[in-house]
Amino acid sequence: MKDFLKKLRRYEIEIRKAITSQMQGDFHSIFKGSGLEFDDVRQYQYGDDIRTIDWNVTAKGHGTFVKTFKEEKEQTVFFILDVSASQEIGADGQQKIDIGKELCGLLALSAIKEGSQVGVLCYSDKKEKYIKPAKGLRHAYQIIDSLFNLKPSSTGTNLNLGIRSAMNMIHRKSVIIMISDFVDDDYQQGIKALAKKHDLVVIHLSDRRETHFPRLGIVPLYDKESKKTIWVNTSAPAFRKKVETIYQGNQYDLEKLCKKNQANYLSISTEEEYVPKLIRLFRVRNKVRKSG
Repeated sequence: MKDFLKKLRRYEIEIRKAITSQMQGDFHSIFKGSGLEFDDVRQYQYGDDIRTIDWNVTAKGHGTFVKTFKEEKEQTVFFILDVSASQEIGADGQQKIDIGKELCGLLALSAIKEGSQVGVLCYSDKKEKYIKPAKGLRHAYQIIDSLFNLKPSSTGTNLNLGIRSAMNMIHRKSVIIMISDFVDDDYQQGIKALAKKHDLVVIHLSDRRETHFPRLGIVPLYDKESKKTIWVNTSAPAFRKKVETIYQGNQYDLEKLCKKNQANYLSISTEEEYVPKLIRLFRVRNKVRKSG
């Protein structure tokens, strides 16, 4: 646990230094959404921005109305963390689930230090752990302790369950950070709904072992989620090509889905340093926030 905390603190300091030296603006804005939330509508006045027109209200025929907004007083950052068995791939201490917990702990600690409320939902094909959003460093360390000691009770995956549960829990627009390997089907509509209601950041975890099998001939492969063993020819070019094509296709589709729905997408492999990629993500979020 001490090593885990030490690593998170070192990464947090590294990220803060990079942001201070490389970007204009403050660290606080990284965890902000639009900075505004819907308040009410009023009749259009000369000089109002036409982009704020509420067309649904205007269509009722009683005049032209614009939306009014108020500044968000408090931001909630909510993590949806996949802890299913498919995450248990990678080197010892560097499995996808380890990296996911590190990312969640690091960003939770950073967000809380900037005054945000932070909550966490860990899921497999059931809700494994829910931590209600709260503020303060004590809360941050409670999150880290819970992540470090979490032992999932199920091996399955249900991304839609995680998404639906989060949407039922968080009613006010928040920054949602979803961390998973996205090894599941039919979750696309859930991503769309989540991105429409919240400011969504998708972090896609992977490990090269998923696509680069050693050439061992015909061997049994055990699926931890289904708990079934299948026999495959790992040396067959057709098998190797199929595995790589499926993975690359899924990654491309997810990235395209996020872009189309104005969600941030970030892919992270267990073999790489993720801090530089986080810094680039923060740079994009700062730039978008300023231009907005």
